[in-house]
Amino acid sequence: MNETEVKQLFIETGAILEGHFLLTSGLHSPMYVEKFQVLQYPKHTEKLCAAMAERFKNDNIELVVGPVTGGVILAHEVGKHLNTRAIFTERENGKMTLRRGFVIEKNQRVLIVEDIVTTGGSVKEVVDVVREHGGIPVAVGMLVDRSGGKVDFGIPSQALLNLTVPTYESESCPLCKENVPITKRGSRKI
Repeated sequence: MNETEVKQLFIETGAILEGHFLLTSGLHSPMYVEKFQVLQYPKHTEKLCAAMAERFKNDNIELVVGPVTGGVILAHEVGKHLNTRAIFTERENGKMTLRRGFVIEKNQRVLIVEDIVTTGGSVKEVVDVVREHGGIPVAVGMLVDRSGGKVDFGIPSQALLNLTVPTYESESCPLCKENVPITKRGSRKI
């Protein structure tokens, strides 16, 4: 899949929303990408994850890891296409960690996958978890990079869809100044 096809799929499924949104990062934005509008369709999820796996097929990936929630589905599907195990990280007492008996072997080559990236905070936490457990973070695969290419994980990364979407601190948000009602989205409470 090329980027135009990915964007069209997000548009067709109603995954790209416009308005005034409070993001998981705490930033405000006039656009929100609701990945589950796409991921609710297994055929779309499989197609997107096959495209993601294709980008990393020559990197000798031995394990795929994604953060809860969207990363669970992506890790599973990408792992299937790369013929590897797939596990996920979760927050425990506010800290990203491995649970459920998941193990990362020493020097295991790991692909980290994520759904939507704005600041990259969750991905950076997963990279840290992989390193703490002795794994080698090889690359990051994303469905959508909405940072405009600004996010840097210290390892190679690729997104199926790159968006440049403005984000604002609440104090400088023009949508707040215009009294546009805000909608909270995302998996974490701010």
